[in-house]
Amino acid sequence: MFAQVIIDQDAKALDKVFEYLIPEFMPIEEGMRVLVPFGSRTLQGFVIALSETCNYDKSKLKSISSCVEDYPAIRKEMLELMKYMARKNHLKLASILRLFLPSEMREGKVQELFITNYVLNEENEFVISKNAKKQMEIINYLKKNKIASRAALIEKFGASALKSLCEKQILLAQKQQINRQPYVALSEDKKVKLNELQTRAIENIKENKTYLLHGVTGSGKTEVYMHLIDRALENGKNAIMLVPEISLTPQIMANFKARFGDNVALLHSGLSAGERFDEWKRLFSGEARIAIGARSAIFAPLENLGVVIVDEEHEQSYISESNPRYDTHDIAEFRARYNHCPLVLGSATPSVESYEKAKRGIYQLVELPVRANGKEMPNIQIIDMVNEIRMGNSSIFSSQLLSDIANVINSKKQAMLFINRRGYASFMRCRDCGYIAKCSDCDVSLVYHREDNRLKCHYCGKQYKALSLCPMCGSDSIKQGAVGTEKVVDELHKIFPEVKILRMDNDTTSTKNAHQKILTEFKNTHPCILVGTQMIAKGHDFEDVILVGIIDADQSLYQTDYRSTERTFSLITQVSGRAGRASQEGKVVLQTYAPRHYVYKFVANYDYQGFFKKEENIRMTAAFPPFSRIIRVLFSDKDENYVRELIKVCYTEARKLKEEYADDIIYMDAMKSPIKRMQNKFRYQILMRVKLTHADEIEDKLFQIIDKASKTSVFFEINPQNLS
Repeated sequence: MFAQVIIDQDAKALDKVFEYLIPEFMPIEEGMRVLVPFGSRTLQGFVIALSETCNYDKSKLKSISSCVEDYPAIRKEMLELMKYMARKNHLKLASILRLFLPSEMREGKVQELFITNYVLNEENEFVISKNAKKQMEIINYLKKNKIASRAALIEKFGASALKSLCEKQILLAQKQQINRQPYVALSEDKKVKLNELQTRAIENIKENKTYLLHGVTGSGKTEVYMHLIDRALENGKNAIMLVPEISLTPQIMANFKARFGDNVALLHSGLSAGERFDEWKRLFSGEARIAIGARSAIFAPLENLGVVIVDEEHEQSYISESNPRYDTHDIAEFRARYNHCPLVLGSATPSVESYEKAKRGIYQLVELPVRANGKEMPNIQIIDMVNEIRMGNSSIFSSQLLSDIANVINSKKQAMLFINRRGYASFMRCRDCGYIAKCSDCDVSLVYHREDNRLKCHYCGKQYKALSLCPMCGSDSIKQGAVGTEKVVDELHKIFPEVKILRMDNDTTSTKNAHQKILTEFKNTHPCILVGTQMIAKGHDFEDVILVGIIDADQSLYQTDYRSTERTFSLITQVSGRAGRASQEGKVVLQTYAPRHYVYKFVANYDYQGFFKKEENIRMTAAFPPFSRIIRVLFSDKDENYVRELIKVCYTEARKLKEEYADDIIYMDAMKSPIKRMQNKFRYQILMRVKLTHADEIEDKLFQIIDKASKTSVFFEINPQNLS
């Protein structure tokens, strides 16, 4: 027998199948990890297929050295998924296979955790010296408690006494495997009575189809998800549920643990190596049957899925923007199709692409148009900040917002203030000569963080001393850019010094369980103000939040991206939905310098249908997705001359497609990337916008051209979320 093996190396030259002999009596199965001789080295590989014949001279084939595990760590479904992703996303096979395993497991840096327990050896008749008091204490302790861990016995009675009893065979050692489960705050399982709309939604979602669950914030989508998962478990099937942000998982996990207990496992990048491995193993073994987590949880090693759920499906975090690049929606659709189960995409603000598919009947539309508790959506008051300046208020807070915050404090309730920019100021600039502090490795300005008094690059993480004098002209006239979360908190402390103010952004949540701690403290503190980035905009349910303030609503509106208005509408609608979720009426104060922009009219009325029609018309007229496909090929290399020459060669070949598909290619050009350099690599791109008629053909041919010419890092992106 012969094994087809993918070598676990992320090198383009090795992105092919290698054949090996299977030694007699070695039990090899598809999906196993093996060690194989490769040149002068021994490397790890993945067995993706077995065959009785080979394509090479058998006498020249080498044999597999050994198995890493005695079971297939990668199941048949995931091998089929590998083929699908390689074909659709133009990815290397090894880089896809790596997605299916915890990285520390693949690198051999983590394994099962065992502890040693001791019990009395009932078959051993023993006599203990009167002087061996500690040994007698251990025996008496075990007579009472039956079993105790090695660590506990040493702590109580010392290592010497324990060692002596073991040598006399008075104690027997027993190994016990320990699951390193991530901490989850316990909560009560709230027995919620479903309303008619929720009941109808659950009844409608039952076939092997993709469903778009469009429900306003607070409409009870999570309860629908739980009932769908419950139904899957009752039918002997398993479930995957994705959330867009790690910050949402503590609350989701608390609710799901209360309902489903140890059937739930958590998968995301914030876990320790041991926790991630043990949670993966619990899912793989069937001990846990529900996988919950961020994007990577879509690769959970579950078989026999009964439902796949993608909550907040519109979120751009579901698109992987690092290698390997993929769209989680595609993977979710594949897994649902493979398991013949429903895929549920849920959102209060579905992406234009998803809603357009629902309109055409590709997705089945299920709607929850009102809040589950019957309450009205919070009133959104739009504040013209230009008018505030005219009236002499140059603060970052409008007089209306400050008045409403004061009311929240007086009533001992809670407020959330949203600004999607972390740090203290977005840049530092010299007023005299115009110098702006930039990162040495990235073509971006540095963000000032006052807490550390440092300038930080938000792309590569490099840090620099803050400016007190301009390094170019020596001036001390330094201007700070647009405000971030740090400055908002700083200004609030000055105005409301007696009130607890919490901040939630990437800087305050970098340590383990930081999300949980901040959210728990916020829940238990009255009055309290939570300032945050988009981490606070979705999923959270705090019954005492009666005010949401949006500090700078325009921030995402004027980005050079065709999705900018969609992102603005979505973010504002989502964060507005955090207010008034219980008995008390909620309010939203939205601060803008462009109050007459059409997006705010739709936002103020929670009019998704009106916004969709407007956006659909704009995109149809301008031929942007979903009415076309954008293909971006991004080249990057430390040698700018090399990458510049490479893109010239590739673009010269690619232009032939323009002649072949003259009626299909709307736009095509080669250029520097908007961020020309990132992490000390120069970035150039080929950008195409094509009609959908022959988009697959054009994409495949372009990939063949690039693949043939390129020896450097090249990323293919389809309808990229970020064109910078």
